[in-house]
Amino acid sequence: MRGSYVAGRAALVMVGTATAVFGFAGPARAEPVPPPTLPERTDTVAVLDRSAQSQNICFGWRLADRYRDREVSVGSNLGDGVPVDSDPQRCPRWIEVAGTVVYTSESSESEDYASLSVESSAGLDAFGMEADLGRFGLDEKAFVDDPGWAICRAATILPLLAVERELASPAPVITAEPAAAVTPLADAGSDMWRDRWGYFAGALGLLLVTGLLVAIGLVQRRKEHNRDAEAQRRLAARQRRQQRTAKDFAPGPRTGRRTGDGG
Repeated sequence: MRGSYVAGRAALVMVGTATAVFGFAGPARAEPVPPPTLPERTDTVAVLDRSAQSQNICFGWRLADRYRDREVSVGSNLGDGVPVDSDPQRCPRWIEVAGTVVYTSESSESEDYASLSVESSAGLDAFGMEADLGRFGLDEKAFVDDPGWAICRAATILPLLAVERELASPAPVITAEPAAAVTPLADAGSDMWRDRWGYFAGALGLLLVTGLLVAIGLVQRRKEHNRDAEAQRRLAARQRRQQRTAKDFAPGPRTGRRTGDGG
């Protein structure tokens, strides 16, 4: 009897220990979906506020953690944490992007995934706008990798998509008037001289080179002419000297009586 009692108590201890271990440990839980950072939410609210004022349409976002069935982040041009559809007086027309992310546990064979949708108030056709976000790299992978950044980025693109669908006019570009009249610049000359100064400079250089070559040719020609004239003068002088010399040594006529025999 005592042996059976001890064995029974040992079995109860083992069962209790196993129950405590598995009861407290439980299945491995998935990581929570991180919300956007405070700077991301603040910057997004500022962008949406400017767009809402210029387009007369309110814009917002929602991010949910499907595994824990809770809302991670919500906001709009009305402020961080304020849903876009919470004030029909201020926002009768609105468009909102909603992202849902599912992080599975490490022990699960399922992959992490996300879904995206765009909702709008009555009268605004936002059907299929979530597909347009894919053109900006905001697909399922982007929401799984960084859901906080992706949802804020998607919210800031909503005003652009609204303009593409002609749901709103683009934001006007505000240009400031000049404080004083701008003094016109003085006339800088003909545009022909400014645009073609290189050609004129080249032509002028060619003219200078040509003139220099012509001048050198004239000088050389004059020198050659002088040399020819000097040579002709010397030749004429030599010929005159030769003529005089020949005349001096030529035999003259014979004079006197001839003597005859016995004379």
